[in-house]
Amino acid sequence: MLTPVAAPADDGPGNPWFSWRYVQENAEALGAALSFHAGLTAQTVLIALVVALPLAVVAYWIRPLTAPILALSGVLYTIPSLALLALLAPLVGTTSTTSVLIALVMYALLVLVRNALAGLTQVPAEVLEAAAGMGYGRLGRLWRVELPLALPGILTGVRLATVSTVALVTVGSLIGQGGLGDLILSGFRNNFFKAQIMTAALLCVGLALVLDLLLAGLGRLLTPWARGRVA
Repeated sequence: MLTPVAAPADDGPGNPWFSWRYVQENAEALGAALSFHAGLTAQTVLIALVVALPLAVVAYWIRPLTAPILALSGVLYTIPSLALLALLAPLVGTTSTTSVLIALVMYALLVLVRNALAGLTQVPAEVLEAAAGMGYGRLGRLWRVELPLALPGILTGVRLATVSTVALVTVGSLIGQGGLGDLILSGFRNNFFKAQIMTAALLCVGLALVLDLLLAGLGRLLTPWARGRVA
């Protein structure tokens, strides 16, 4: 990644909060940081979803395991990010992208498991009875009835996890793996380079908004019955 040139650490015209000149001269660095940030967010949410859905199904099928599964995901969420990176360092390296990815997946699990479980438990009992009367087994009912009806809740969890992950990726800047967070942190260290700090922050906020809107649109496409019910 390119390192922007330091700006004066004063409040005068030589160090503005936003500068098109900075954007133009550092477009490559900004693009690389944005691409890394978005890619790490996508990897996190996909991996967390693959882990969270089976956990939610187990908690849904075996009710005594509901509390332990939710408690475990809650405990993982309460671990401070800096402490978690330090705990992962001996296993995957002190400056590895893998350590940031593992930490982000652990943080996303709570939101995804809770929303997926909420979606499954809200499937109407009469629908389940009708599915059983049609000869669906447990797996068939889950795949053809329960998961589709729980999709709005699952997608809500995905949206929340995505937005929170965009914010949490910046924590990776502590070990040089924070995407746009690297630019924000280096801006503070680089003579308080305001244009760099503000530009990276705006890109981070913009990324979260764009991803949330895309997922909201995807949810409307995948759940037309929910859209009709609201109307």
